[in-house]
Amino acid sequence: MRSLFNLPPLVEQQQIPAQPQVGDAPVPGSPVSATGTGTPAAPVSFQRGQSVGFFTDTTLCIGCKACEVACKEWNQLPAELDAKHFRLSGNSYDNTVALSGTTYRHVKFVEQFELSNPNRVGGRWLMMSDVCKHCVQAGCLEVCPTGAITRTEFDTVYIQKDVCNGCRYCVAGCPYGVIEMDQDGVAGKCTFCYDRLQAGLTPACAQACPTASIQFGPVSELQQRADARLLQLQQAGRTQARLYGRDEAMLGGLNSFYLLEDTPSTYGLPEAPHLPSRNLPATGGLGLVAAVLAGIAGVLAMRRRRIDSVEAAEEAR
Repeated sequence: MRSLFNLPPLVEQQQIPAQPQVGDAPVPGSPVSATGTGTPAAPVSFQRGQSVGFFTDTTLCIGCKACEVACKEWNQLPAELDAKHFRLSGNSYDNTVALSGTTYRHVKFVEQFELSNPNRVGGRWLMMSDVCKHCVQAGCLEVCPTGAITRTEFDTVYIQKDVCNGCRYCVAGCPYGVIEMDQDGVAGKCTFCYDRLQAGLTPACAQACPTASIQFGPVSELQQRADARLLQLQQAGRTQARLYGRDEAMLGGLNSFYLLEDTPSTYGLPEAPHLPSRNLPATGGLGLVAAVLAGIAGVLAMRRRRIDSVEAAEEAR
């Protein structure tokens, strides 16, 4: 009886011919430096002392909220289960509603549909993962009286909660409405995962994003990547695409900047944000006018008192 191990193979193994390559498509099995949208395929490398940031490509956001969940988990932020937050907002699929002292990431949903059409034909969704912009010229840092808000060695803006006195100046000073008070009465916002940066790790939100809508890296590299992506979209006919906060014209540049497909106001972003110090000339001028008026009123009051005292003395005679 012949051994089963000595039987000839049923089908001879044939060499599969190499597949023809189209354009500059990568060879199957070979490493690629970047994806079709320009996102690097390898882990991001950065160094201490180097400006890092986020480039959020809203055209790639699918509204999955993985960034929100990852942020909550890593930073051990409490779930908002009170009646105010644990509800359907009525604003599309957005139940987070806004950034807060305990919600550092917020996915915005913008529905652009003709509501008179029951089938909602011809509309589109716009989604954006919002976060602190880590402005180069930060309004919150400018007004903080205790030094609780600092700039780290990675050029990110960080709140030292143990130094914060809860004055809320930063809440009013932020042109984006990012900062709010947390459950302990101190200011809270995105930390840019400072502890992860110190360990050479990617921030939790960017690590969790499944579509690379949130991209992390050195700001200079992100700017080049954003320019290339914008050109790619405009050449494809998506002429409304634009960059927001990419250059120094906006608060010295945003270390967390965006690629949008509509006006900034559509996403709830200010068209021209400015620092609190911009109001100083106007308020200073009003203060000077008020001081002059108060001085004139004081002189008139003293003069009136003097006249009254003279008249009283004459009547006494």
